[in-house]
Amino acid sequence: MSLSRRILIFCLVLCAGLARAEPLTVGVSLLPMQTFVERIGGEHVRAVVLVPPGKSPASYEPTPKQMQALAAAPLYFRIGVPFEKAWLPRLQQALPGLRLIDLRDGLPLRPIDLPGSHDGHAHGKGEADPHTWLAPPLVMRMADRIRDALIAVRPELRADFERNHARFVSELQALDGELRQRLAGKQQRHFMVFHPSWGYFADAYGLTQIPIEAGWKEPGPQTLARLIDEAKRRQIRVIFVQQQFSRREAETVASAIGGEVLAVDPLAPDYLANLRRVGETFARVLQ
Repeated sequence: MSLSRRILIFCLVLCAGLARAEPLTVGVSLLPMQTFVERIGGEHVRAVVLVPPGKSPASYEPTPKQMQALAAAPLYFRIGVPFEKAWLPRLQQALPGLRLIDLRDGLPLRPIDLPGSHDGHAHGKGEADPHTWLAPPLVMRMADRIRDALIAVRPELRADFERNHARFVSELQALDGELRQRLAGKQQRHFMVFHPSWGYFADAYGLTQIPIEAGWKEPGPQTLARLIDEAKRRQIRVIFVQQQFSRREAETVASAIGGEVLAVDPLAPDYLANLRRVGETFARVLQ
């Protein structure tokens, strides 16, 4: 083997080793998005999450340590949650080399649900529901954008990103099929939630969510009374809540209808396992 060929092989091995040793740092807003990015990026990518467990994406303020962790990141994947409006422009100003990728681009966005209407399913005017990640069919489309963005930054890793993407999409397809089968044939198609997180999930599986609050504002007495009447009329016995919000109004409604409050987490990091648990819970509640 010639010296030049040996040098070439050595350089290729060295570069491959450096690629493995130095994962690409990218930013994401939410814990489920970390799952998406790291499943597609594999060992080559490390996702920095801004909103930690238990915190609300409506009002979270990133820490200086988090901002520092993104200093070398070439990509940030956004999803449309409220804190991004205030913080991402500041982040991009501080890090001009950071490219923002909006995972909502090209998705069919729905208006966010509001409490109270003649059919229990009112919509907001002009405000898009940001909770797109809770519908597996939409996550499959987000996965395409994540794959393409990672390839653009690290084209030499295309084969790995494409292989990981195909595996992840296959798992999402299996999850989607399981949820469709589990939720099919239920007579009760309406469910009540405190915060309207589950609209895209409901649309994907033929359900309707009835929220207690909207716009991160607690409902007044008249709204609560209407919701109690709505729950009784539809024979709803469970109010779904999440840990990032108060349970007080949900417990008020549950008490008035002789029902119970159950927690489901739209921000859990173990995305596939969490949506399976949510599907099982909904299937049990929706008789």
